Amino acid sequence: MSDGFERDEELELTSPLVPLFVITNGRGLPPDHEYEHTTLVTAAAETGQVAARTLSPEAAQVMDLVANGFLSVAEVAGHTHLPLGIVRILLAQLEEDGLILARTPIPRAERVDRELVSAVLEGLKNRFGA
Repeated sequence: MSDGFERDEELELTSPLVPLFVITNGRGLPPDHEYEHTTLVTAAAETGQVAARTLSPEAAQVMDLVANGFLSVAEVAGHTHLPLGIVRILLAQLEEDGLILARTPIPRAERVDRELVSAVLEGLKNRFGA
């Protein structure tokens, strides 16, 4: 006899039924300088099976994504369909547990003074006759 309700095979935990603070265990956002959009993350070399079994489904999904190489924080958010803030919180938690490594983005090169570069080039041409 059925009770009138058919069970779904698996309820997706990131559905609107689960508030986002449940996914992050109520943790707050890390500082803005951590986990910028372009920060690269990857799985640590030694991720234990015990730690992987205790992860939330969302954290396990993040670990699966970064297991084979580096992804930016924005790419992780895009693949998981989670808000960027939630992904940043999950990444902070995973890094505290030693499961991922984060590499800060390479800073942008400073703009050079065109006049200075032109003067150096002219000086080299005059000196070496190029």
